[in-house]
Amino acid sequence: MTDENTYDVVVLGAGPVGENVADRARAAGLSTAVVESELVGGECSYWACMPSKALLRPVIAQADARRLPGLRESVQGPLDAPAVLARRDEYTSHWKDDGQVGWLEAIGADLYRGQGRLAGPRRVTVTGPDGTEHVLTARHAVAVCTGTRAALPDLPGLADVEPWTSREATSAQKVPGRLVVVGGGVVAAEMATAWQALGSQVTMLVRGSGLLPRMEPFAGELVMQALVEAGADVRTGVSVKGVTREGGTVVATLDDGSTLESDEILFATGRAPRTDDIGLETVGLEPGSWLPVDDSLRVDGSSWLYAVGDVNHRALLTHQGKYQARIAGAAIAARAQGVPLLETDRWGAHAATADHSAVPQVVFTDPEAGSAGLTLAEAEAAGHRVRAVDYDIASVAGAGLYGDGYRGRARMIVDLDREILLGVTFVGPGVGELVHSATVAVAGEVPIDRLWHAVPSYPTVSEVWLRLLETYRG
Repeated sequence: MTDENTYDVVVLGAGPVGENVADRARAAGLSTAVVESELVGGECSYWACMPSKALLRPVIAQADARRLPGLRESVQGPLDAPAVLARRDEYTSHWKDDGQVGWLEAIGADLYRGQGRLAGPRRVTVTGPDGTEHVLTARHAVAVCTGTRAALPDLPGLADVEPWTSREATSAQKVPGRLVVVGGGVVAAEMATAWQALGSQVTMLVRGSGLLPRMEPFAGELVMQALVEAGADVRTGVSVKGVTREGGTVVATLDDGSTLESDEILFATGRAPRTDDIGLETVGLEPGSWLPVDDSLRVDGSSWLYAVGDVNHRALLTHQGKYQARIAGAAIAARAQGVPLLETDRWGAHAATADHSAVPQVVFTDPEAGSAGLTLAEAEAAGHRVRAVDYDIASVAGAGLYGDGYRGRARMIVDLDREILLGVTFVGPGVGELVHSATVAVAGEVPIDRLWHAVPSYPTVSEVWLRLLETYRG
């Protein structure tokens, strides 16, 4: 049985990005259909942001408590792993999406469950779990918000091993005795932090020279130092050449010919776009490819197809995808209303400028690492004349009050020609809450002379802002 319906906007994918596109379209008075093949709420709600941070929050809280005399004596025992996992389960709604379905209904969007595929311009077919087929036609726009999946390396026998990806790492129901983590990026660092604290003996195998390669080098150095001190074995310059499972034991063969045994192995080695089975070939695009877009998030060469969030490969972060969704929703609405000229100039209402200049990120390790904007290497590669200004966060009074033995570092990248900040990085306990101030400074292109008048409260860790500015002024 097949039925056909027409909407102003059809959204493929009901994760945070698709939900926000739908919300902005409905707020503009456009009829909207949302198609989802798994759970409404997407990767972030069930296998990424929420469960990973639920796992990490007790780890960070315990680490902070151990920095304080009078409290550290009370928290020397191990974490209650079953209680941590149970709280994680609550934050994923036990992998049920009733609440998020209710939210979609509340904004007036129609939900279609099943596999959605493009079937030519402005047309989408949805094959439901029971085989029922729906044909949806979009008057104005189809937005692809299908996100990414874990990318696994091409290793012989890997499928038979049933390795962990980010999904298994955030949803596992018991703590493995020994866990090998392959990779050195955000997922690898966060999951190594979480499972080491929950009782696993963690070994990290990092192909590169350090952790968190997309951040300032000192970020990965401080996080690695803390992981080693916590008991993890972190090996750099190492590659996995093969993996087998013998009984319940995973055996990884390394590039030097040695082997490593574990109970589970997590591959955190990158992401791939979920575009292989969405009908891209029907509109002249390559299945399985990333979808390049302009700053209004419209797919290059198309007048009606949008790609929003991770799938366009601009900034693979949930909050950045939601930002793109707000921009795309505004652009779709403006074009539907016949606005003759969109605001697509830099920082315009229909341009996702922050993707290029002011992307914020927090890595929830201990210590935390957070940044907004460009690193020194990125700024120099872009041709800017810049100066990096560093400061030891531990020298700020608020850091000492935060906890004994505080270790941290801050860096701001100053554009010497415009006297504004191009990027800021913080590493240290609790610095995640400093990142938005950096984001405002970078996105707002606030002049150094004006930042001098932004007085940090004493005694807070935020006083590092004043110290950075003093260091710059000399």
